Amino acid sequence: MASLYSTELYVMADPRGLTEDQPLPKALRCTSLLMRVLCFLALGQPDLDGHWKSLQSEEVFEAIRGRTCSILTSTITTASVLLATSVVFVTTSSPVPYFNYTSPAPHCLLLISLMLAMIALLTSGSSMICWVHTDRHWTQEQLNLGGYFVFSYLLSIVTPMFFVTWSLHCFIFGGLFHHLRHSSGP
Repeated sequence: MASLYSTELYVMADPRGLTEDQPLPKALRCTSLLMRVLCFLALGQPDLDGHWKSLQSEEVFEAIRGRTCSILTSTITTASVLLATSVVFVTTSSPVPYFNYTSPAPHCLLLISLMLAMIALLTSGSSMICWVHTDRHWTQEQLNLGGYFVFSYLLSIVTPMFFVTWSLHCFIFGGLFHHLRHSSGP
């Protein structure tokens, strides 16, 4: 018996041939500014038209899935390095007096960096699991639904990058805060 999410079920449930190109669904044609920005950040395109066309071919979809998994792997690696480094800075005191990151403001920024890196690691990992186990038929069905499903699809790629970026910013400003505060003195 085939499971509910098996590829065989989708292939048998789709009466059209696999080689037939499906037009872009109406739910994906009308895009808001937010949707266009998410498409650009997630897919590198201002709309879903090119991505929808790539879902018509198994080979192209595999290339896109590989690229997305590569991006998520890089995000996981970056978040892991930020997490480890932030943990070291938060749990230890400064070995030299001129680089005091244990004062309240830098310590708080480093702690925020640590939390954002953990969130980035979790969101990247869950997105990676979804992308590794998805197939193009399931992806087409999710995008056909439009609305929330399209936003969640795009956010599964963009959200981990957002958290890693903010974690990196907090880490850099936490490390530089002491130097910035003393360089603007009398």
